[in-house]
Amino acid sequence: MLVLLAGIFVVHIATVIMLFVSTIANVWMVGSSSYATISTGLWLLCNRTCTDLPVSSQDEASLKAVQAFMILSIIFSVVALVLFIIQLFTLEKGKRFYMTGAVMLVCWMCILIAVSIYTARFTSTVAFSTNPHHGYCFILAWICFCFSFIIGILYLVLRKK
Repeated sequence: MLVLLAGIFVVHIATVIMLFVSTIANVWMVGSSSYATISTGLWLLCNRTCTDLPVSSQDEASLKAVQAFMILSIIFSVVALVLFIIQLFTLEKGKRFYMTGAVMLVCWMCILIAVSIYTARFTSTVAFSTNPHHGYCFILAWICFCFSFIIGILYLVLRKK
């Protein structure tokens, strides 16, 4: 049981780190132009230097929603991690980690909403480039989606021994 708890804890920390990286870095979509590689993220358009992301007025609300839900997912994931540590020392034997699991599933839902909006609105083109494809941050966000769901379910099922 101790090995399972340690494993879940390590995966949870890895998920938090990957959420930070996927939200902060600007490599959600990558394309090539005539003189360099262009990448876009949630915040900036990067070529050789980074500038503000050019977004049409109809897509601006969608981008703000993606940014907000990714930040919320980081917050909920960190809160779940702290809650798990607190419950590890205060929870009675035989009780389940319901609160931690519920908070982690809220994190999972925030990631789902953010990445789904981004997929629907922004994955078809990269400004000023040809041949766009997904960058590592987009893939990391989907990996975090899977990990947060698995961790949330494991927290709900797991009992303190």
